[in-house]
Amino acid sequence: MLEKYGSADDLRLTDVPDPKVAPGEVLIRVKAAGVNPVDWKVAAGYLDPIMEVGFPLIPGWDVAGVVEAVGLDVPEYQVGDEVFGYVRKDWVQQGAYAELVAAPVRSVARKPAALSWEEAAGVPLAGLTAYQSVQRAGVRAGETVLVHAASGGVGAFAVQILVDLGARVIGTASERNHEFLRGLGAEPVTYGDGLEDRVRELAPQGVDAALDFVGGGVVDLSQALLKQRERMVSIADQAAVEQGGHSLWVRPDPEDLAELARLADAGKLKVNVERTFPLAEAADAWRLNQEGRTRGKIVLTV
Repeated sequence: MLEKYGSADDLRLTDVPDPKVAPGEVLIRVKAAGVNPVDWKVAAGYLDPIMEVGFPLIPGWDVAGVVEAVGLDVPEYQVGDEVFGYVRKDWVQQGAYAELVAAPVRSVARKPAALSWEEAAGVPLAGLTAYQSVQRAGVRAGETVLVHAASGGVGAFAVQILVDLGARVIGTASERNHEFLRGLGAEPVTYGDGLEDRVRELAPQGVDAALDFVGGGVVDLSQALLKQRERMVSIADQAAVEQGGHSLWVRPDPEDLAELARLADAGKLKVNVERTFPLAEAADAWRLNQEGRTRGKIVLTV
């Protein structure tokens, strides 16, 4: 937890009272918690202009665990159910980096049986971001989709979701990640200068949709390749909206989570957990995440 806005150096492992379980919530005994860039960005105060943050702050939105107790009017779950979720409430304070977290039922779904606790904890935020981006772009079978940062945490999920839909995927990545993308079913291209020409070699008529998971000016390039300007979705650049496309901020959605679980249980959604840390070493997990060089998910075990 943190007593005020700060960095990994300010994280402390300490005891706090068990969270209260409000009506419409379940209390989850945490088995694993996913680490995402937004965790340390919230802690640093970067999202203060748009989000209410309370202190002391327990970070973390991604969780996998077992229902310990249920609040009033929760017919969906009972004690002992295995769940996973993107536990983002209306304010940020009592997060998933803990032994127990209270989660609204709108933020959780039943854990996919095919995934370990660590794998399941790596899915919610990134998986929902990918799934909702694909839905927002209106992708259909047979279409060609350009995915920027396709080997990243969100991009790798998007590639697998698109392949399951029957779409053709062209994914940008560094050369060291090309074989990884081929294994997911994408056609890799190296990002950087000349990217538009490299994409046109694969898709001379352009692409049907583009998903931006990296920012850094790829919206202009994508619009030059798109057949329809509104088929652009970005999670990193508001320029997408200015140019007729969409900006997406992931939302908790139990039906979307259940669809991700279905894909995982069907063997169509793999989760690459690059490294796990015990909860007491959350600061080290943040430092590794901040380097931005990991291909798979970073997960805390509780």
